[in-house]
Amino acid sequence: MSTVDPSLRDDIIAAIPNLRAFAISLSGSVDRADDLVQETLLRAFANISSFRPGTNLPAWLFTILRNLFRSEYRKRRREVPDSDGAFAATLTTNPDQTTHLDFEDFRIALDKLPSDQREALVLVGASGFSYEEAAEICECAVGTIKSRVNRARKRLGELLAIEGDDDFGPDKTTRAVQAAERA
Repeated sequence: MSTVDPSLRDDIIAAIPNLRAFAISLSGSVDRADDLVQETLLRAFANISSFRPGTNLPAWLFTILRNLFRSEYRKRRREVPDSDGAFAATLTTNPDQTTHLDFEDFRIALDKLPSDQREALVLVGASGFSYEEAAEICECAVGTIKSRVNRARKRLGELLAIEGDDDFGPDKTTRAVQAAERA
């Protein structure tokens, strides 16, 4: 921080009671007002080089305070009041690291499929081609593509130990923990 002219520092300190009164009128809370004034002073001293001597110092300080209050007000409008933490306690997320591991398991299993089944599955499942379009690309009958895709899906399910829809998403342990937290 650059050296502040002692008279300018004294003028800033002299403005504190008026800043505090203004902050109380804006926030309606003495504690919040004190925080606003403190942040105003920190910003004023951090940006003292932008103050032009000979201009209205209190107006500059009040502008900083007002802008701080408005910024925080806009930010708080988007926040959910949760002082007791009840809402936060209901929020859960799945761990990120399992997604990478699941994808790696899928990639390994996909590589174990015969090439004709892998090709059909990628064309229909990942690339979004219809069975007819995939059959045209592979130069075979539509029934052949349907059969290859069906066998590929079944084999992938076996390789990945997928028994049903419940095997998608969080694992059984994670689901049990999440259910216990909600109860």
